[in-house]
Amino acid sequence: MRHPSRRHILTAGLAAGLATGLSSCGAAGPAVPAPKSAPPTGAPVADGNEALARLQAGNARFVAAQEQELDEGIARRIAVSKGQQPFATVLGCVDSRVPIELVFDQGLGDLVVVRSAGGALDQSVIGSIEFGIAELHTPLLLVLGHQRCGALDATIKALDHPTAHPGELGYLVDTLAPAVRQIAGKPGDQLTNAVHANTAMVLASLRRSTVIGPLEKSGKLKLVAAYYELDTGRVVVQP
Repeated sequence: MRHPSRRHILTAGLAAGLATGLSSCGAAGPAVPAPKSAPPTGAPVADGNEALARLQAGNARFVAAQEQELDEGIARRIAVSKGQQPFATVLGCVDSRVPIELVFDQGLGDLVVVRSAGGALDQSVIGSIEFGIAELHTPLLLVLGHQRCGALDATIKALDHPTAHPGELGYLVDTLAPAVRQIAGKPGDQLTNAVHANTAMVLASLRRSTVIGPLEKSGKLKLVAAYYELDTGRVVVQP
């Protein structure tokens, strides 16, 4: 008797009707059924568009709680120990509710995942992203913000009530503060607006990288911003 995978156990309680699958930002759109099959783990992609489509298909499966049976056993571990061919680099938040591989239903060796609170950039984060793109040749870079981001919420509160921050938390506030200031006075939910603004600003900053910028201009790299809905499990690609 086949035992359910850890992915299925973690997501079994997610109702399929909570979301409609991936769509463009702000569009409700019709329901997107989860694909019944998926490319095998480690299968190559032709370009950034195909890589994005694979992430979208994986997220649709995650939303519908119809995750594929991923090969995460000994054979796969041995295979990736000899070399790796990830098809996308993803920058996400450290939030425990946004596990990147699970959200996109991907397995060992499929993704280069870089995480920092709020997606905040520093030399180490940028260098890690550049490594995934330049050394591992991923044709897609996706910057993923998410609903009710704690790091940006803390930044909003810190700017409203300035105080001293222990350790490097002050650096984090300073790094995320421009996005919060950019949306000041705008209609809508302040935190949601700040998440979208921050994702766009991170993407713009990464485009100035001497590694990332030229690869995008040459057509070898696709850059995308997206938003993860905690309530539904859906990832929405931003225009």
